Formats: sequence, C-alpha cells, structure tokens
Amino acid sequence: MSKQIHVGPVAVGGGAPVSIQSMCNTPTQDVRATVDQILALEKAGCQIIRVAVPDMDAARAISAIKAEIHIPLVADIHFDYRLALECAARGIDKIRINPGNIGSHDRVRAVADACRERGIPIRIGVNGGSLEKDLLAKYGGVTAEALVESAMGHVHLLEDCGFDHICISVKCSRVAVNMAAYQMLHEQTQYPLHLGVTEAGNPAMGELKSAIGIGGLLCLGIGDTLRVSLTADPVEEIYAAKRILTAAGIRQTGPNLISCPTCGRTKYDMIPIAREVERRLQNCTKPITVAVMGCVVNGPGEASAADVGIAGGVGEGLVFSKGKILYKVPQERLVDALMEEIDKL
Repeated sequence: MSKQIHVGPVAVGGGAPVSIQSMCNTPTQDVRATVDQILALEKAGCQIIRVAVPDMDAARAISAIKAEIHIPLVADIHFDYRLALECAARGIDKIRINPGNIGSHDRVRAVADACRERGIPIRIGVNGGSLEKDLLAKYGGVTAEALVESAMGHVHLLEDCGFDHICISVKCSRVAVNMAAYQMLHEQTQYPLHLGVTEAGNPAMGELKSAIGIGGLLCLGIGDTLRVSLTADPVEEIYAAKRILTAAGIRQTGPNLISCPTCGRTKYDMIPIAREVERRLQNCTKPITVAVMGCVVNGPGEASAADVGIAGGVGEGLVFSKGKILYKVPQERLVDALMEEIDKL
C-alpha cells in the first residue's frame, strides 16, 4: 500500500479512494473566469483542481481563487522557485513541480521548507516531452526506464532536503510506455502515484487511450489519483474519469449500463433503445446496473446481476430485475417502464 498524503482535506494514497483531478484552461490571473470554471468542475465531480502559474500575477491570484472554491487547489510551476514560495504563502494545497528545473539545491530546499512548514505536498510531474537531455541520450529516447529514472532523481532531491510529502507522475503520450513506467515506479517506491496519459488528444481517442492507460493500471492495483487529459472542456475530463473508474470497477458514481451487441436472435430495433436509455441515465446518480438486452430468451439470464433491465421481442418486451422477470410491456413502453423501475430503486 502506498504512503498517504493529504491535498487539503482530500487523502491520496494509503488506501484512500482514487480521487479525480483536472486542470483549468483559463488564465489564472483572471480570477472570475478561473473560479467559474472550477465551480463547474466541482459540480461535475472534480475533487482536486490544478491551475497554471507561469508568472507572479498568477501566483498572487491564488488566495482570491481559494476564497471562492470548495476543493483543493494545485499550482503548476516550472523554472521559477519564487512562484512556488508565493503560492505556498497564499494557501495553495499542493504544488506540482520538477525540483530539477528550478535551479540550485538552495532553491529546492527553500521550496521544500516552505511546503513542509505549511503541510503542502509536492507532486513530481515527469513528462515524456520534457525529459532531461542526458536521459534521452542514455536510453535513446523516451522510455519507461528514462521516465522512472528522472522521477526518482527528483524524489532524491526532495528527500535530501528532508521532504517526503510527495506524489509522483510519469506521463507519456504513448500508452504502452506510460503503463510500463508506472508499473516500474510502483515497484520502486511507496509514494502515491498520480495517473494520466498526457496529450491523449480529442475526446473519442483521448478517452480510449486513458481507459487503457489509466484503467488498466487501476485494475492492477496501481494508482491513487488521476487526471484524464483531453483536448476539450475540462468538465469532459471529469465525466471521462468517472466512466473509467466505473468500467474498472473502482468506484461507481452513477448507473453502469450494460447491453448486448445484438445478434440474429434480436427481434427488435435494440440499438436506438439502448442509446435512449443511456441518454435518460445521464443525470442519474444511483450506483446501479441497468441492462438492455437483445432477446427475451437469454436476456434476463445473461444480465442476472443487473438491478433492473429490459429485453425485447416481437412488438413487446420484458422488464426484469436480478434475473427475475417482472412483467411484459408493449415495445413502445419498454424505455418508460424501465425508467419507472429505476425511479423505485
């Protein structure tokens, strides 16, 4: 089990539930726009939010942003250690940094000391696109070994400063390399791991890459917190993360819809019905399993674990629960009858 840290009130690692993160795409110094986006992310289910801090104006905005939001705030900082010190002074909940790119050992120690005094954890965030030149030369490019060596080098920098309130990420846009790096890191350290596939792309392919790269690791028992990185509204990242957690069996934040792929036994137009059920379930928060099955012969049996489900026949269909048939309805009433049963749960 990994070491546990706290990002504000949110526990990360040590058996705590896997937390969902995202990052704002607003200019951080625009407090109103940033706060509005964070509030929308909170509503969607975001538990930890990160903002870019490229300059001192952005750092000074941290306290004003913190005053209006309800989830922990993370500062993403590169190169200038003074930005980290300013954010720490203004109440930031976590700092994401690479200790090796902010200068001398004294500067790293200054950041570590400021964070230790205030109980602020540091995430060491290694990306394939910003690996050190000597590691790229040593390994012939971006490899799992290079990512892990970079991360552990940064860990040792902080540990040399007496700091161990650490979280680590080793993100790469190549899913197989990404997964291998996290597996290797999992074997080498007890620090909590922040999962993600960086530069995953637009929602369709980005969610697929993340489902493999993040969900696969979670199924292996690796990972303590995650961000799904999409070229989209950050709110979409939260919905994608929830779907991945549900699919991996880690946490169910709403209905789990199961449906068969159809076959020659299917006697009704099931595909649009399954899509309609999915649409109607969008705002449902009940942690239930809902089934839409293709035939009345096998449907209730194949979906016997479902809390409630439907299966179609010629002009009619069955409503069932836990494998037991409840009643028969005309086909045009199937979806309405299903939703009525869900309302009863």
